[in-house]
Amino acid sequence: MNDIKALIKRYQLASLLLLTVLLAVVFPLTLDIFRLNLVGKYLTYAFVAIGLVMVWGYGGVLSLGQGVFFGLGGYAMAMFLKLEASDPISTKIQSTPGIPDFMDWNQLTELPAFWLPFKSLPLTLIAVVAVPSLLAWIVSYAMFKRRVGGVYFAIITQAVALIVTVLIIGQQGYTGGVNGMTDLKTVLGWDTRTDSAKYILYYICVALLIASIVLCRWIQTGKAGTLLLAMRDKEDRVRFSGYDVANFRIFTFCLAAALSGIGGALFSLQVGFMSPSFVGIVPSIEMIIYAAVGGRMSLVGAVYGTLLVNAGKTFFSESFPDLWLFLMAAMFIGVTMAFPMGLAGVWVDHVVPWWNKCRQAATRHPRTTSLNQKAKP
Repeated sequence: MNDIKALIKRYQLASLLLLTVLLAVVFPLTLDIFRLNLVGKYLTYAFVAIGLVMVWGYGGVLSLGQGVFFGLGGYAMAMFLKLEASDPISTKIQSTPGIPDFMDWNQLTELPAFWLPFKSLPLTLIAVVAVPSLLAWIVSYAMFKRRVGGVYFAIITQAVALIVTVLIIGQQGYTGGVNGMTDLKTVLGWDTRTDSAKYILYYICVALLIASIVLCRWIQTGKAGTLLLAMRDKEDRVRFSGYDVANFRIFTFCLAAALSGIGGALFSLQVGFMSPSFVGIVPSIEMIIYAAVGGRMSLVGAVYGTLLVNAGKTFFSESFPDLWLFLMAAMFIGVTMAFPMGLAGVWVDHVVPWWNKCRQAATRHPRTTSLNQKAKP
């Protein structure tokens, strides 16, 4: 029994089980399909948030460009979906049937070579993870091998987000430009717009998110997680101990990029479009806020933070369309100032001690009562 309790405590299985029940049981039973689809869209951002917990919370490296990796994964999946929607019969009114509509508008007469692999779903799924990871490896290898970190790394990742956004918008004939890729309807003939498809995609998103949390928690509890914490606090000491700090940080950054790419692909599937508005600096900073509100040291807290921020964004924009940006800013500032470690910090520092205190009081009270009864003649 003690071994089981230690295992649950070490891997935070209780909090993960609670989150699983909330996402897989409570939300589907209490929300209509429209709201559930919204929650599914929010959960795609949670992949980025848990990646930030690894690279920022544990690794101590702040990245302001995670929207790039989210967008690359989303565009990879969107390219496959767009090609499927651009079959010769559906595009017979175009000048060149069989290519995406935005290519026809920009007077392209054939499919570019780099689009050809995205006719295959297996190759697309590989690209969803490989393309963001490759870019992350190039950026992190160039920076970490030269011991560039801190605010300089944050600025560089922000610059990368700006460059990729400008590139996507500028190459309109190949990427759809500022409008992005729209009208994404089917996967291998399966209509993703039906209610049953939305339920299935939601559960796929939940399953992959829980699996990602388990993977990251396994890394945290192992040797790599211990070294990440040590590098965050005493980098020079870890380096002098014989470990290559750069390689550990490159691995963590690539892991966060891969998770972000998976989230982006699920976003394209559930929402049905992808645009450069999810790639730039502003969405990247919003994703930092998700992790900060939930707790940058807590994987489960990052998911709750993502849900809370996006639910607040939806509620304020619906109820107070003229003031919602100010209300969101007030919520961000208030939470981060009052609770520096986010929702997870509130739970650990306030709720858990209060609960333990109540339990101790409850166990002492019956004993005191029985002693008083025995003392009576």
